[in-house]
Amino acid sequence: MAELVYPTIINLARVVFRAEGLRFDLRGTENVPRQGGAVMVINHVGYLDFTYAGFAARPARRLVRFMAKQEVFTHKVSGPLMRGMHHIPVDREAGAGSYRTAVEALRAGEIVGVFPEATISRSFELKEFKAGAARMACEAGVPLLPTIIWGSQRVWTKGHPKRLGRTKVAISVWVGEPVPVPAAADVNAATDELRGRMEALLHEAQETYPDRPAGPDDTWWQPARLGGTAPTPDEAAQLDRDERRARIAAAKKARDEGRSR
Repeated sequence: MAELVYPTIINLARVVFRAEGLRFDLRGTENVPRQGGAVMVINHVGYLDFTYAGFAARPARRLVRFMAKQEVFTHKVSGPLMRGMHHIPVDREAGAGSYRTAVEALRAGEIVGVFPEATISRSFELKEFKAGAARMACEAGVPLLPTIIWGSQRVWTKGHPKRLGRTKVAISVWVGEPVPVPAAADVNAATDELRGRMEALLHEAQETYPDRPAGPDDTWWQPARLGGTAPTPDEAAQLDRDERRARIAAAKKARDEGRSR
């Protein structure tokens, strides 16, 4: 697979990140296989997580093919870039095709990046995991790579303004030891084990994070468990349900208005 776009984007991203003064703490990069397929499973706290997670694979000289929603691929700006980097579109109406594409990429020796929570966690704690990552790893005969990101929510996340200037934010990207998923594995049990390992990694990254809130108004990015003002997991789940209902209602209203014209 000829790589023309991806290396260029990585170099551009490095320039941008340096301009922003981002301070990366990459750990566990030795756990990324130098060859062969793997499913990199990543928690989701900010909109730019996929750009940061890929840096964990650079020491192994690997590129990560991220699974991302179809809308990103149809956008006039991001679409050509995503296709040029050979990422994998996820069509929610035809998920089986995306799944097959990911399994084929894994069998071909690619690292595929997956966000098992599907959406950004407003609580900045782990949400429930979907079992698709473990199922893909089992079918393709590759390991899971538990990967956590912390600090990216301070750059750009749901419900808060972007901070894309020279913020000097610290961003932790840690990769745990691979989790094997044998052919006869229980994918739900494998998913539970994966989530447990990632939760332990995330808690350690949160508790050892070098930056602290600048004041009482800057505690929004810390989880409630650590005294921050982010929503609790239960509160965040309710916000997600409210958002989903509002989205469905808006879509129905648009359809009804379209039929009435």
